[in-house]
Amino acid sequence: RNFDELTADLDEALKLIPGRHKINLHASYSVADRPVERNSLIPADFSAWVDYAKDRGLGLDFNPTLFSHPMAEDSLTLSSPDPAKRRYWIDHCKCSRKIAESFGKALGQPALDNIWIPDGYKEVPADRLGPRMRLKESLDEIFSEKLDGSVLYDSVESKVFGLGLEAYTVGSHAFYMNYAAKNGLLCLLDNGHYHPTEMVSDKIPAMLLFSEKLALHVTRPMRWDSDHVFRFDDEVREIAAEIVRCGALDRVFIGLDYFDASLNRVAAWVIGMRNMQKALLTA
Repeated sequence: RNFDELTADLDEALKLIPGRHKINLHASYSVADRPVERNSLIPADFSAWVDYAKDRGLGLDFNPTLFSHPMAEDSLTLSSPDPAKRRYWIDHCKCSRKIAESFGKALGQPALDNIWIPDGYKEVPADRLGPRMRLKESLDEIFSEKLDGSVLYDSVESKVFGLGLEAYTVGSHAFYMNYAAKNGLLCLLDNGHYHPTEMVSDKIPAMLLFSEKLALHVTRPMRWDSDHVFRFDDEVREIAAEIVRCGALDRVFIGLDYFDASLNRVAAWVIGMRNMQKALLTA
């Protein structure tokens, strides 16, 4: 319900998870001392998280939150045909990059800022090109400001479809893989965001041939992108194995993206993270 309860749960989980970690925050987890719109967030709105991380030797990563908001109720954000909505979310993403940069400077380790958008349509659209043109223009503006690349890494995350958006996803893998390669960004691969017969473990060595660094969201997609707490299963083992085989432990941001409100939150964190660690140790 609040920052103190959330961090108390994190502390309990970290007692049971060895190693050094980073907390991957969404913008919706701000601890502002005033009502603030997402397009007006500043680093000070996350100072409590920086203090928390410093006290415990943690790093911080960041994600702009382009969902669960009145300006995203039609599931269109950076590709929206409404200029006011696009402007709102462009400004939110600009704020988010500066917040992530401030994390990197304050904590002395790089922070990843990852953009994922829900944009898409339930039925086949008459125009597949227009939304992607608008998304490209929005991203071009977001990344036009050069920030400190020694402490900030920018990534973009694709998806194949979402519930209620089955027919068309603006930010597809083809779109983001090309955009990242052309603009020197990281391409983030979420293993719940592909067709069930596609394996992210197979994509890792191909991507590493052309990218200095790569970002992952490791999850367990039961029935597509359901983000179950993941087990020590075949794909998690293969993801870890490919990172190790490629000698890329220092080139891959291993982010974990899972949740299950039917489980105790502390238990869920511990089970998933220890399974990822076990997979890396096995590799």
